[in-house]
Amino acid sequence: MRHAIIIFTKVPAAGEVKTRLTEARGGILTSEEAATFYTACLMDLIDVCTSIDHASVWICYNKNGDKNKLQTLLQPLNNYEKIAGIFADQGGSFDECMQYAVDYLFKPARGERLAESVLILGGDVCGLQAQTLTTAIEKLERLSKSAAGQERAAGYDPLNTGAAMVVSADQEAGFNLVGFTHNTPFDFRSVFYNTEGITALEMLAEKASEKRIPLLPLDIVFDIDLPVDLASMIPILKVLEQAKFFDPSVMVPARTIAVLKEIGLQSWAMPDEV
Repeated sequence: MRHAIIIFTKVPAAGEVKTRLTEARGGILTSEEAATFYTACLMDLIDVCTSIDHASVWICYNKNGDKNKLQTLLQPLNNYEKIAGIFADQGGSFDECMQYAVDYLFKPARGERLAESVLILGGDVCGLQAQTLTTAIEKLERLSKSAAGQERAAGYDPLNTGAAMVVSADQEAGFNLVGFTHNTPFDFRSVFYNTEGITALEMLAEKASEKRIPLLPLDIVFDIDLPVDLASMIPILKVLEQAKFFDPSVMVPARTIAVLKEIGLQSWAMPDEV
């Protein structure tokens, strides 16, 4: 089975990324600092994704973003040559953009499918480890071959690819990493935008339950949207820095850590009253 990773991102620019971290929105960073921080997160994340050998890596950027700027930004990466392609979404709601990205690989215009499974994640997933990605791929393959996966396959496939789905919850009842096979009867309609006020993670679980899609969880993966997310992530980054000394497989988001140190941010907890 051919596996692919799609990283969803905006082309980093001041005032257009991580705006909820900025002072203009009640946050703690300037617009320029927020853009620098996001750029570091994105590049660290791509390093993790391109470190594994059993998945192609694709970048899907915002429709109005500057592709040339993005390519120039990414070229210094350790494994830039392992990026299979960079393409723009088609605008619209987040549900529509996510579905377009998946269809870009599963149902390309020229008719040749580019992968049998896909893992999708945002560019601000901080501290992701390669092991989480390899575990996701292993679970997709196992579920796809299972009796339940074969039974729920959406259609005939010469490779006998069955239905399978994996998901990683985030810290706010959403998800930052979701994966499924091309033969899984799932789409992103109403996942992020629905009139019932159902969280994205719960809606995904409901859709999987309704179609009886085999589903397995992954390790929780954090993203950084709000100052509180950043405060919670800083101690985790420090743990990763220490863990690297004892396990060389640990991938430290060095650019992100360097930016936070340059800005001078530290996590702080209110002392207990004596």
